[in-house]
Amino acid sequence: MNRRPHLSAVAVVVALLVTPMAVGAAAPRPHEGFCIPLIYCPDPEPEPGAPSESPAPTDPADPTSPVDPLLPADPVAPVAPAPVEPVPAPVDDAAPVFTGTPAAMGSESLSFTGLSGISIVTVPTVDGAGVRVLKITADTITIDGFSLTVRPPDGPGLVTTADTMSLQGHVSVYLGSVSASALGGEPLTIGLDTPPPLTDIEPGLLNVTMGLVGSTADSITYSNTDQRIVELD
Repeated sequence: MNRRPHLSAVAVVVALLVTPMAVGAAAPRPHEGFCIPLIYCPDPEPEPGAPSESPAPTDPADPTSPVDPLLPADPVAPVAPAPVEPVPAPVDDAAPVFTGTPAAMGSESLSFTGLSGISIVTVPTVDGAGVRVLKITADTITIDGFSLTVRPPDGPGLVTTADTMSLQGHVSVYLGSVSASALGGEPLTIGLDTPPPLTDIEPGLLNVTMGLVGSTADSITYSNTDQRIVELD
C-alpha cells in the first residue's frame, strides 16, 4: 500500500537527509443622605431618677440590626466563572503516528490554494497517548523563508532552512499553535480553543511561527536546503 509522505517532529532528522519527499468586589454603597431639621429642638432633660436609655447593641449577622450609613457595605463575594468545556477533538484516523513534541517552524510567508478546512482533532503519538492539534487542509501550501528546529529535550537540535517548502496534493498540516500576521497586517493567534473561520487565514499569512506536529501531502519539496546541528545552551 502506498503511503503519502508526512513530516514528524523527530523523524525529520533522518527523513530530510534521505529524501525531501518523505518528511514527516463590588464598589461600596453610597452614604445615605443627611436630614437637617428646619427647627432645632433639644431633647428634654430626663427626670431625676429616670433610667437612661442606651443604644441597642447591633449584631452584624442580624439583618434587622441598625446600619451605620457612614460605614461601607460589606464587599460582595466574586462569582466564579462557569467552567469552559474543551472543544471536542475527534481522532483523525487518516493521520500517521507523530512524536509528542512539536517542532518549531517559522516562515516569512505562508500561502494556500484550495483551503478547505480548519478543525481540532486528536492524532496518535509514539507514546500511545495522542495529542490535540489544529488541522489545516488544502490543495497546496507554499512556505517561503522556511525554517524548522527539531530539538529533543536532552540533546542537540537540528535546524533545517530552505528558500521554499511546497506541499502539493491532499495537504494536511497538524499544528499545536500559530502566531502570525494577516495579509492586511492584523496580528493573528490561533490556538486549540476554537478554530478560526477560513476567511481569517485565506489566502495566506505573514511572519508565521508555529508548533508543527507534522504534515502529510502527495509530495513535499524544498529549494536551496541547508541543515546544521545546534548544541544546547
